[in-house]
Amino acid sequence: MNQSLTPKVEEEKNMPVNELDRKVDSVLNMMTLKEKIGQMNQYSGFRDFTGPVSKTNDAASKTQDIRDGLVGSMLNVRGVENVRAVQKIAVEETRLGIPLIFGFDVIHGYQTMAPIPLAEAASWDLEAIQNSSRLAAKEAAAAGLNWTFAPMVDISRDARWGRVMEGAGEDPYLGSRIATARVNGFQGNELSDRFTIAACAKHFSAYGFSEAGREYNTVDIGNSTLYNVVLPPFKAAVDAGARTFMSSFNDLNGIPASANEFLFRDILKNQWGFEGFVVSDWASIKEMINHHYAPDDEAAARLSVNAGIDMDMESYVYMNHLEQLVGEGKVPVTIIDDAVKRILKVKFELGLFDDPYKYCDEVIEKQVINSEEMKAGALDMALKSIVLLKNENEMLPLKRGRKIAVLGDLAIDKNSVLGNWRIGAIDDTAISLKEGIANYTENTVVFERGPVFVDQKAEFTQELIYNKTDTTGTAAALKAAENADVVIVMLGEHGLQSGEARSRTDLGLPGLQQEFLEQIHAVNPNIVLVLTNGRPLALPWAKKNIPAIVEAWQLGSQSGHAIAQVLHGDYNPSGKLPMTFPVDVGQVPIYYNHKNTGRPDGYNEGTVFYSHYQDAPNEPLWPFGFGLSYTTFKYDDVQVDNNYSQNQKVVVTAQISNTGDVAGTEIVQLYIQDEFATTIRPVKELKGFEKVTLQPGESRQVSFELTRDQLGFFNNQGDWILENGAFKVWIGGSSQAKLMARFTLEQ
Repeated sequence: MNQSLTPKVEEEKNMPVNELDRKVDSVLNMMTLKEKIGQMNQYSGFRDFTGPVSKTNDAASKTQDIRDGLVGSMLNVRGVENVRAVQKIAVEETRLGIPLIFGFDVIHGYQTMAPIPLAEAASWDLEAIQNSSRLAAKEAAAAGLNWTFAPMVDISRDARWGRVMEGAGEDPYLGSRIATARVNGFQGNELSDRFTIAACAKHFSAYGFSEAGREYNTVDIGNSTLYNVVLPPFKAAVDAGARTFMSSFNDLNGIPASANEFLFRDILKNQWGFEGFVVSDWASIKEMINHHYAPDDEAAARLSVNAGIDMDMESYVYMNHLEQLVGEGKVPVTIIDDAVKRILKVKFELGLFDDPYKYCDEVIEKQVINSEEMKAGALDMALKSIVLLKNENEMLPLKRGRKIAVLGDLAIDKNSVLGNWRIGAIDDTAISLKEGIANYTENTVVFERGPVFVDQKAEFTQELIYNKTDTTGTAAALKAAENADVVIVMLGEHGLQSGEARSRTDLGLPGLQQEFLEQIHAVNPNIVLVLTNGRPLALPWAKKNIPAIVEAWQLGSQSGHAIAQVLHGDYNPSGKLPMTFPVDVGQVPIYYNHKNTGRPDGYNEGTVFYSHYQDAPNEPLWPFGFGLSYTTFKYDDVQVDNNYSQNQKVVVTAQISNTGDVAGTEIVQLYIQDEFATTIRPVKELKGFEKVTLQPGESRQVSFELTRDQLGFFNNQGDWILENGAFKVWIGGSSQAKLMARFTLEQ
């Protein structure tokens, strides 16, 4: 990954105009100022809102604006019939016939739901993640769409923030690799391909650091965190060719992102050479008035467009004020032209000027959506996303000839496991855990719903917090548990309890679920706890008392099949946590790649004057990178070949062996620490990983190369530097890897 933040050389900006640019210029030269501004205006469709409904949201006025050439993009218009109808107005009833680009939140699938992105990140399988995004793009394109507001590449260390379900977790290296995979999956090799769609890296920037984990909140971070943690996945998205970016809701250094020239002009477009276009988040330009940054709509439009936001999503301020602002000289027409050229270029790249209806084929729509290809891909991704957190006394995989009780409201739920951000999905279409286990007949299985925790009707309200619980089914569930050899209970969050605007202050099991779990344990401690959740949870009692715990996230359409295959041993889990799980919410934000303090844990042993809590440990419940298997792995013989001065690389090797009885796959992870530097470096940083499958008794040497890209870091001015000095390096199965070696870098 090219991590440089330095500006592109000037020669690149003065390259000869290519054929695509000539086409864009030819259209631009025919446009009036009002038509140009129209290209910078995005409306939502007439249903399926993903933000506050605007007071001016009426179909008639929006349709007329399209007819007048005052709209460049629509979101939430989906389905071939609907897309064609709207595109027809833009292409056949306007003066210039410029096609619209149709956007939609294709976050982890269109109608066939793959696992939520945080779950996919737990696979650490870049090929599988890229394929999952490819299938999502194919299904969305079949429905007439050509632009997704994904991937979300925000790094976050705060499980209270509901949108952690939408990202890749806490680590910038893993997040960068996944950002590349997702962009490549959505956009393919050629954006003009029939089944590719434009990707959108969001939210630029630092949205994952919202204070207190509260949605839409302020952000206050230093340059070291900005350059080394927040920005790398966005740079990876640019390098992968992401055609669009989205601004974030938060402020950074006191300036709302939607007016932050430092982010969009200085870094994204100048230093990184980004050639696509930037869209605001829903009404985020207008919301700068609420920030008390812009006094009115006119000022918001001026500040945002001058900062580099090319398209206004549902604020209406560009359409209403840009023409006047240009006339008054407050917005240079060159800025308008640059924005419109960027938008038109993406439309040309998608092939919309060649065939505005290329995404509108009812036959393809019927063939692709919810096809066997989609189902198979969702199942494969779900299997790879599951993380085995505990397996005491080899309770799993389930042995034959047992009496099994399957309990829990969520175990029979066909909607929750679809996860959030599933607005293209059909309700109640997921395979439930009950249905998945019913395929296995070698055991005697009893199903009991137990207490009802979920209010299915409270989708977009604050009431979805499990505060009302129907306990009439508890007695029957406990009786089934008492008579069983093994109890499988599925607990956690409803799929709509994480996601945008779903912040929480309590990371335990919601409602009375903890009480129910303890009631089951009292009658039968042989429990397999299957967790379904969109964020890390704090479950110290479960870790101490429950013998087997499976992190099943929200796995999408094929959830029940995937979980059942893992429980029965048809698939050996290999997932690893992409976020740290806390013991208590009071530890949050908690993350593995923290920095040491002047008085770190264990400092001056025997006193209380070091960095710690009085009522909880510093250590996490489960660390970043952790995950078990049905077999065991042993690491040996880490070696460092330091030939940096000659070949500009340090090669680190280790031996990994399968010491168990079954084949298994391990995610081998490499971490480093730059021991002393001009700015403090983290205690550990992930800098490499490899997925290795071994048969019982098999051993293999794994090798990693550390180059300037892995060994250096950004200083507080945003310069990538590499300093001489001592390094530690670890190889193992989690961020708590113990096998360590040292080397000294001398350039």
